[in-house]
Amino acid sequence: MSESITITSANTTSLVIARVTIGTSVAVLVLLAILHILSPEFNPAWRMVSEYANGKYPVILSVMFFLWGAASWALAYILWPHLQTTVGKIGLFFLIAAGIGEAMAAVFDINHKLHSLSAMIGIPSLAIAAMLISITLVRTEPWSMARTSLLWTANLTWVSILLMGIAFAVMMATYAQAGGDVSANAEVVTTLPKGVIALVGWANRFLIVVYCSWVMTVAWLAIKLNP
Repeated sequence: MSESITITSANTTSLVIARVTIGTSVAVLVLLAILHILSPEFNPAWRMVSEYANGKYPVILSVMFFLWGAASWALAYILWPHLQTTVGKIGLFFLIAAGIGEAMAAVFDINHKLHSLSAMIGIPSLAIAAMLISITLVRTEPWSMARTSLLWTANLTWVSILLMGIAFAVMMATYAQAGGDVSANAEVVTTLPKGVIALVGWANRFLIVVYCSWVMTVAWLAIKLNP
């Protein structure tokens, strides 16, 4: 009898945390939209999200990054009992690492030397975690019923990284062709020369939306499937 009560209690806790994970991820996207509105001086076409730290509302950006990390950790807690294979556990490790990188960005902004490290940890770790975890889950019941949703959102994570890399390379190439100084600091550049193809800012924002979408999808499935 006590074992049944314990299992029920653990299941209830996981469902609550799953809802918190979704709410936290939504909050990340809402805060990103708010920064977009409050800081129009940062052109979203080519300004990275981290550059909002140099605007008037750096606290909002820090809260956004912290909530982003918290969402990743909360999802790791939910999935812990369902990922018993080696691949699944490796995926959990990268998901926790992604949360660390995301939360680090809340403390170390773009002006700090550790900000680059936070990006190097957070961005690739989430994409790796999404692929490994999703592949593991779709091989188990009842998660296999959501194969399409899991794999589509997981694959979009690495696609978003690829798009951001391409957008950055194109912008730098066209910027150099237009006579821009590629060695100048980003905060020094306020306008781009004519002819520069700048979409890296949108690609950066797309990545955040995709990452949060995968987290929300898995958390929602945890509630819906209640495995």
